Amino acid sequence: MPMDPRVLRTVGRLQVRPNSSNVIPGEVFLTVDLRHPEDRILDSMESALQNAVQDLIRSSTTGARLNRIWNCPPVVFDMSCIAAVRTGVEKEGLAAREIVAGAGHDAVYVSKVVPTSMIFVPCAGGLSHNEAESITQADATAGVQVLLDAVLALDARRAM
Repeated sequence: MPMDPRVLRTVGRLQVRPNSSNVIPGEVFLTVDLRHPEDRILDSMESALQNAVQDLIRSSTTGARLNRIWNCPPVVFDMSCIAAVRTGVEKEGLAAREIVAGAGHDAVYVSKVVPTSMIFVPCAGGLSHNEAESITQADATAGVQVLLDAVLALDARRAM
C-alpha cells in the first residue's frame, strides 16, 4: 500500500548526554513531531510510536519513556479560501502543491474567527523555520501576487 504523503514525522530536537564523540551516551532526549490532517490517522501514528518504544524497552536493557508534551489538533482551512489561492496560482502560471502545515502558524488562530488559508513561498534550499531561511525577491513578489489574486477571486465570488 502506498504511503500517505500527508503523513509527516520529524525528529526535530536531539540532545545526547554527555555529548562527547567517544563516549557512549548515558541519556538521549528527542522530540518527535507527528502531523496529519485527520485525527484518527494521528492517533494511529502515536500508537505506532508508543508500540515501537515499548518494543525497544522489551528488547534491551535500556530504559525509555514517551511523554506527550504538546498537542495541536489538525486545522481544516476554508475551502473557498483554498480555492481562491489555487486560482491565484493558476492565474500566475506557477507550480504549486497543497501541503499540510501543523506548525501553529498565526493562521491556525485566525481560522477560528474568519475563513482562512495559507500561502507558502519556496525557501532557498528548502530551509525554513531557521535563521538562515531566505527567499528570492522574485518568489516574494510571486507570493504577494498570488495573495492579491486570491483576495480578488474571493471578492468576485462574494459579489455574485
